[in-house]
Amino acid sequence: MENARKFYIDGAWVDPIKPAFLDVINPSNEEVVEQIAVGSAADVDRAVAAAKAAFPAFSQTTREQRLALLERLLEAYKARLEDTATALSREMGAPITLARNAQAAVGVRHLVQMIKSLREYKFEDVRGATLISKEPIGVCGLITPWNWPINQIMCKVAPALAAGCTMVLKPSEIAPLNAIIFAEAMHAAGVPKGVFNLVNGDGPTVGAAMSAHPDIDMMSFTGSTRAGILVAKAAADTVKRVSQELGGKSANILLPDVDFERAVTKGVAGVFLNSGQSCNAPTRMFVPADRKAQVDAYAKAAATTYAVGDPSLDATQLGPVVSRVQFDKIQALIQSGVDEGAEVLIGGPGLPESMNRGYYIRPTVFTGVTQDMRIAKEEIFGPVLSILTYKDEEDAIRMANDTVYGLAAYVQSGDLNHARQVASRMRAGNVHINYPAGDSAAPFGGYKQSGNGREYADWGMDEFLETKATLGYAAA
Repeated sequence: MENARKFYIDGAWVDPIKPAFLDVINPSNEEVVEQIAVGSAADVDRAVAAAKAAFPAFSQTTREQRLALLERLLEAYKARLEDTATALSREMGAPITLARNAQAAVGVRHLVQMIKSLREYKFEDVRGATLISKEPIGVCGLITPWNWPINQIMCKVAPALAAGCTMVLKPSEIAPLNAIIFAEAMHAAGVPKGVFNLVNGDGPTVGAAMSAHPDIDMMSFTGSTRAGILVAKAAADTVKRVSQELGGKSANILLPDVDFERAVTKGVAGVFLNSGQSCNAPTRMFVPADRKAQVDAYAKAAATTYAVGDPSLDATQLGPVVSRVQFDKIQALIQSGVDEGAEVLIGGPGLPESMNRGYYIRPTVFTGVTQDMRIAKEEIFGPVLSILTYKDEEDAIRMANDTVYGLAAYVQSGDLNHARQVASRMRAGNVHINYPAGDSAAPFGGYKQSGNGREYADWGMDEFLETKATLGYAAA
């Protein structure tokens, strides 16, 4: 990859100030895919200076100018879709079909929605004699994760551009290649110099320097709750805005009137998608105690259809998890489920039988799980489902909400009105009734330790805008 050892700063690909490099590992075979440059605080300073210098002009661009930029970006991004999918499959192990049809494709959907939102967004409103206006917040620091990389890049860059902000992006150093391709697409789209800057590197160095930087006005972070806390602490001294989308441990309540075979099968699919590496996966399935045996049978049957395999093959449904660190963490949590007395319906610790290298996890379903077990409390981030039973609806809602997280929740019922009533009591930023299709116009974000702020569409743009009141604007 031509620009892997460079950063994109002030409209050009530049060498790091102090040469330092990191191997990008293919998790399917543990081989080096590429080597990237990793930055220092000095590289962050250079990128922030470029963004700061570009802000006065870019913040004054018209809606029409920013729409034209986003439309050019859409075409440039579409032209690199296959490159992006291939990179995602190699660097994070996503099955190529998933990488192509979901991981890369979702960037198109979010960008199309952002163009629509920008066309309709109301930046000004006169109330009496006062003008209420929304203005770009300034220079933004964007830190994105490795699990849905281009999704989170687009969900930050697109609204920041739409709002009129300039920015510095630090993608995950574990899966950075898609971000380099994205930066090349930005350049091809003609983004003005300094408006978009890319610095690769790790959290303790580049991420910390960005979070504490006095010339960054806002931090938008997606990642673990642990890392999000560090970003917020580093940002506190400069009182910058911090918007975060963090971890999750989402409950999936199956009410007694549901079609259990369908509900369980789709619930398993939701957990196993992307090898379980989704912060909003429905990893805790709550079922009526008297239906446990039936649910267990359906879950085991559904899980049996998932086989791990080479992510470069079109037929593969489950690839590896992203890294050795993640593999070891997931293995430890699976073992904790065994040690604490949960029943393994399928899967369990260790590599799948057909694998002797790569970070592959056996698709696992636990039943007989109780609220005090680690697998019921901690975010596993692998293809692992926990089945818990409830006595009645109140018991189900209580247990579902008994978590430090609040990103997503799921409710399955044959009665839509009943499902709506239960959904209204769920302490989560998104509640999914009967496995609906995704909605890129709906706000995305969580309660409690799942973060603050919202992404997608105009909700995402709001995060990058300040509200100003101009009194005496109109004649009294």
